[in-house]
Parts: sequence; C-alpha cells; structure tokens
Amino acid sequence: MSTLKNTLIQITQEGMGNGDNELGLLLLKNYLSLLSEENERPRVIAFYNAGVKLLANGSPLVRQFKDLENAGIRLVACKTCLKHYNLLDQIEVGIQGTMIDIMELQKVANKVVNL
Repeated sequence: MSTLKNTLIQITQEGMGNGDNELGLLLLKNYLSLLSEENERPRVIAFYNAGVKLLANGSPLVRQFKDLENAGIRLVACKTCLKHYNLLDQIEVGIQGTMIDIMELQKVANKVVNL
C-alpha cells in the first residue's frame, strides 16, 4: 500500500535538466515511472511555464501522468501558463490552478522538489 507524503514536485520545463531536449524527456519519463513504483509518493505535482505542455494533447508523458493521477497524486497546471501557450482546452490530465493555488501548495508542503 502506498502512502502520500506532503511533498510538492514542481515541473517547469518540458523535461529534466538542461541540454538535450530528447534526453530531458527520457529522464523525466524514467523518473515518473520510478515514482509510480515508490511506496511513498508526493501529494501534488505543480506545472508551470513550459512544464504545462507535458499535460496537453500530444505529450509523450500523458500516460505516465494519468497513472500518477489515478494513484491519488494531484496534478495542478498554471492557468496563466496554459493560456500563454494556447493550451486551455487541450489538457488531457490534471486540473487548472492559479498562481495563488501554487503558492499555497508551496507554503503547506513539507518538502518542495524542483525538476
């Protein structure tokens, strides 16, 4: 049985790390797959800036995020960012949130991990 820790993961780009974009997507995909196998998972993953693109139609990671959401992890996408990238009606997983929502999640989290 898995438990949810009061941890917030923030994804702010279309992958993990800087450098090669294809490698960054592969690293994030591996990270998410390993995260889904963990006994202790974060409560929330927040997405802002280009990170919101990972929740939209055509993202190669939608399946992984759906699996995490089905496991009880909340996925919150910055509405301003979605609007900026014209993705408001293209999100396949997660919910829209405001910057106030993201700030509140940061305040109450015991730990914040930035990817």
